[in-house]
Amino acid sequence: MAAPENALVSIPAREIVLHKSDGYYGWDNEYGQFKTDCPAFEAARYLTSNAEFLRFVEAGGYQTDDYWQEEGLAWRTYTHAQHPTFWIKQATGWKLRLMTEEVDMPWSWPVEVNYHEAKAFCNWLAAHTGKPVRLPTEHEWYSLYEHAGLSDDQIANDTHANLFLDHGASSCPVNQFAQGELYDVVGNVWQWTETPIFPFDGFKVHPLYDDFTTPTYDGRHNLIKGGSWISTGNEAIKHSRYAFRRHFFQHAGFRYIVTDTAIEHKNAYYESDKQLSEYAEFHYGDSYFGVPNFPKALSDYALQHLQGKLKRTALDLGCATGRATFELAKQFEHVTGIDFSARFIGLAMQIAQQGVLRYTMVNEGDLVSYQERSLSALGLNETTDKVEFWQGDACNLKPQFTGYDFILAANLIDRLYSPRQFLSTIHERLNIGGVLMITSPYTWLEEHTPREEWIGGYKQDGENVTTLDGLKTLLGAHFELMEKPVEIPFVIRETRHKFQHTLSEVTLWERVR
Repeated sequence: MAAPENALVSIPAREIVLHKSDGYYGWDNEYGQFKTDCPAFEAARYLTSNAEFLRFVEAGGYQTDDYWQEEGLAWRTYTHAQHPTFWIKQATGWKLRLMTEEVDMPWSWPVEVNYHEAKAFCNWLAAHTGKPVRLPTEHEWYSLYEHAGLSDDQIANDTHANLFLDHGASSCPVNQFAQGELYDVVGNVWQWTETPIFPFDGFKVHPLYDDFTTPTYDGRHNLIKGGSWISTGNEAIKHSRYAFRRHFFQHAGFRYIVTDTAIEHKNAYYESDKQLSEYAEFHYGDSYFGVPNFPKALSDYALQHLQGKLKRTALDLGCATGRATFELAKQFEHVTGIDFSARFIGLAMQIAQQGVLRYTMVNEGDLVSYQERSLSALGLNETTDKVEFWQGDACNLKPQFTGYDFILAANLIDRLYSPRQFLSTIHERLNIGGVLMITSPYTWLEEHTPREEWIGGYKQDGENVTTLDGLKTLLGAHFELMEKPVEIPFVIRETRHKFQHTLSEVTLWERVR
């Protein structure tokens, strides 16, 4: 059977809303909520057939590096691919290798390729036609599904799709099963999308199969949709979400679309670095043993004592992963968070930009649990336009970081290489009448701070010198202590059975000169 000429079908804009009830069976990545506006686009009426893909092969598509992305080019170079894996070139023409035999090439069947080959074809077609051709995203596939008027009940009770082994053990012509204006929105072969799998909002790892989805949240596993001729059960439903490495190719083909809409990749990565994860939980996670969240408690304490003070700009020095920065932005017009660790700042910027943070927590040994925290759940989603994050050295800040009404230095001074320099110059960053808040457990260690730089925690002339004494000495020229020091506790979770419980002394200093 000759392959049909492909044509474009207009797909109107629509809102895509996904929510699967817990009352239905599924894999963990199918649950949660997803909502987005999907702009209009054009889609190929048929899946890309062997005949259509042959034009790419004969045009030298496998030899032209410009059509291939970096990862795809590395795959092609490694495998020496010249054409799809199941194609066999003989003197008499092309054949196709099926499960149990080789047959003359069925040109009207969908081509079976990996993501790299499908993407290279789209890039070739875009160069050839001058149109913005690419693969659909996951939500654009859902738009195709709705445009075709499909539903799980319809598919389960009908045989008008090449699914469930209802039509033999192979693909079939791309123009055999019409679904509205389109063909094979479901069935025949799986369809590659541009979307690396990501968790929906509210995603929870199922404890009985915690290694099913989370290993694929690495930006390297793209979603395939629609099912193939051999797909049954959960694989054949609308909500199924299976993702594979981009060099996978079995029973997978593609449909191309034409659109100017940029591809937006959702964050799927679960931070697994132990220190970063601990601080993510410390800032955005649960409270333990009845001890309130520390960055929030500091912010609440500060705002309580800033009544009647100007609240234009604030500086959160040593902000770590940024929770206090967001909390202060509930009342300040703009808040800058600065930390020496670029890794901490990276997490802070991630949650500011994407509104969500995902990380693993060590339970014991190699066993971990998976966490998702969002600004919206913490009531902080309205603050993102009022914060900024920078990597910087508190002892050597750049000139632009000045003119603040409030500065928070939380658990910072006993981790600086020169706290004396910091305390002697911090007034230059603060407006007259502004407030400096210093919190610290006063854990002086030579691995962080040379002993000669300690401002307390030692004896001088036989007398004890406390850190509070040192603060008064170094800040006294420009500041007055506003309140008696108070202690605010915090708890850092290391494992499910190990926690650090610490008291941080809090002092408030008003700049008076």
